[in-house]
Amino acid sequence: MKNILLTGVLFLSASVFAGDVYFFSYFSNKSYGGRRGESAGLHLAYSRDGKKWQALNDDKPLLVPQVSADKLMRDPSICRGPDGTYHMVWTTSWKNGEIGYSSSKDLIHWTTQRAIPVMKHEPTVRNCWAPEVTYNDEDGLFYIYWASTIPGRHSPIPDMDKKERGLNHRMYLTTTKDWKTFSKARLWFDPGFSVIDAAAIRTPKGDEWLMVVKNENHTPPEKNLRLTRTKHLAEGFPTKVTPSISPSWVEGPSPLVVGKDLYIYFDEYTRHRYGGLVSHDNGLTWKNVSDEISFPRDTRHGTAFRGDEEILKGLLKLTEK
Repeated sequence: MKNILLTGVLFLSASVFAGDVYFFSYFSNKSYGGRRGESAGLHLAYSRDGKKWQALNDDKPLLVPQVSADKLMRDPSICRGPDGTYHMVWTTSWKNGEIGYSSSKDLIHWTTQRAIPVMKHEPTVRNCWAPEVTYNDEDGLFYIYWASTIPGRHSPIPDMDKKERGLNHRMYLTTTKDWKTFSKARLWFDPGFSVIDAAAIRTPKGDEWLMVVKNENHTPPEKNLRLTRTKHLAEGFPTKVTPSISPSWVEGPSPLVVGKDLYIYFDEYTRHRYGGLVSHDNGLTWKNVSDEISFPRDTRHGTAFRGDEEILKGLLKLTEK
């Protein structure tokens, strides 16, 4: 009887592990269909262990951008809602006050794209970069947050008028329940430095929310990743952040829980590769595992999220046709 029970437990454990599928949405440096990388569209990869990521659809775009004057699809962020629908937001332009939106049930067929003017009440806003979407099961809202510069709104960075077009970012937030009506965008996170590329996730223990952000200050150069935590997403995050947990000159951090481990993937854009960190203690300490992970060549700023086997099967069939 003990052997039967043990066999059953092992079978169950193997079945659960075999069902773990993770996806990564990204844009690529590759051009496709006469469109340069950031205009080519949505790419997807998958992994079963959080380390080896394989391109889907032969690393060809699954969705071509259609909205905004610039028609970009940078920094695609995908979040699965409680009804199984995948919601995606992305950067549509280097210099406007809107973000892109579309949704899908299978990551293949997408709804008509929309440009959401999240900063329409800020006429001088210079950008809406790297929007991220996170579902909060505590209040049933989708949290959409991005980096914007509003001239004169925050303390200037040294030499700001001479470098990086004078941009000085802070994180802004809107929320929605139905993707039809949205709260008025408001300042969400101001750590006292130029900040971009925020991404929040519930920790493996489920007792806190962790947010990773990029310190974008250029004088002196930072360009690294910091962390902050909160008990409840609706309460926002403390503006006191940790010391850097990453190499310098990285961006686009994306956290992912794999079993009891917490990964943070990042775009090493000056080294033309993807890197990563892992924590085995709920995000308290971190190990650089960049040499242990692999992503499709030319992967740029993306988002990792959990999926399921049926969705993966549908995507794999695209290359069988």
